[in-house]
Amino acid sequence: MADKKKNVPGPKKEDVKTGRSIRPHLLSWAVFVPTVTIVFISLIPVVFPALIARTTSPFQAAVFSPNVVNPFQPGVLAAQLVIVNIIILAVGIAYYKRSKCKTYFKKIATFEISQKQALIGVIIILAIFAALTAGTLSKEETWVDYAAVKNRVQSWDISQFGKSFEPHFKYLLLSTSLHAFGNIRVIPFIVSMALLVQTYFFTKKITGKRFAGIVSMVLLLQSDIFVSYSTTASYENSWILLYLFSLYMIIKFWQLSPVPYFLSLFSKPLTLAFFPMNIYFIMRSMLPKRFKIYSLASYGIIGITIAIVALAYHSNLVGTAIGFDASQFWQGFASMAIQMRFDYIIMLFLLPLTVMLFFASRRGILHADSILIFILIILLTSPFLTGFTQQTNQPYRFVSLSVFFAIGVGILLSSKTRKSEQSEV
Repeated sequence: MADKKKNVPGPKKEDVKTGRSIRPHLLSWAVFVPTVTIVFISLIPVVFPALIARTTSPFQAAVFSPNVVNPFQPGVLAAQLVIVNIIILAVGIAYYKRSKCKTYFKKIATFEISQKQALIGVIIILAIFAALTAGTLSKEETWVDYAAVKNRVQSWDISQFGKSFEPHFKYLLLSTSLHAFGNIRVIPFIVSMALLVQTYFFTKKITGKRFAGIVSMVLLLQSDIFVSYSTTASYENSWILLYLFSLYMIIKFWQLSPVPYFLSLFSKPLTLAFFPMNIYFIMRSMLPKRFKIYSLASYGIIGITIAIVALAYHSNLVGTAIGFDASQFWQGFASMAIQMRFDYIIMLFLLPLTVMLFFASRRGILHADSILIFILIILLTSPFLTGFTQQTNQPYRFVSLSVFFAIGVGILLSSKTRKSEQSEV
């Protein structure tokens, strides 16, 4: 008697699909969980400004006694932060329940402008920027570091480039500004204008939408940190401009990407902390595998070069002794809330943006996860600087957060997904 064939169920389409997509989904979670955790910790001082200092200070009994500092005293933006996040949560729930809200969001996400309209928009934004900042060019800076920077620039010449590890590219720009224009603030002004333009082109390139580029420009322009430091010689923006340009070149012409990144190190060594961001961005780009390997190898050469330079100048590249201070490390998380307290949009919408980028990443939106990595590393820079070195946190370093916040919002309007890009390749 013949055995009856047993109906052995084969693999379901959903299983196959899940097997293929499990890695991207796991990657989205792997990027999102640490990022949202660090964002949440960084926003605690917005709600309770003294909480981190109170709980991590070694002088608990003496200085931070309960009758002196109330760790649960709410901050100025505490109520606004909670209300905004509750409203956005409600909107998100309405969106996923397929209400009319979803239709409105789709209209916004699919909206696009013509090349001519984009050009007019860029010109208008640059004109507004010039109107806001051009008046500062005729004024002498009042920043504490200005006198030292000006004296160094006046005594600097290009022959010193190989004699010490200093921000020589920054000095080159400031020296050019001083000697060509008779004003040390002109080149920083031009650099900041170029950063606005670069933000537009980078966002447009990774999203495929001109409208997203304009939105990112507007958000960067409204940033108090960006405008405050846009014409200063002491804390000029060439480092973040060069860094963003290195990312742009990974997509546009990957062979040249290491050049602006290497120059950014000689504008501000802080971009050394951004090295992992470039590696992640390359890995998540749509470059062919062979080109990814070549690009990663070129950045590996940069890493080796940096190590050789550090050994040659007997420098650890941070300019101070290295050691760990747990109290300073945890208090470094309060830097963003304190130093960006006038950047209301970033403070109120950073957490919602993080969550929305996660969902965009799960939908396959190109580079949504990359922006999450950028936000994570930028926020970690402050606690690591103060926790492991004798450096102090300065507000101008958060210009990078303003830039990538603006680009992150542009990503939410993106029309590029990994599937659509792969089909084109």
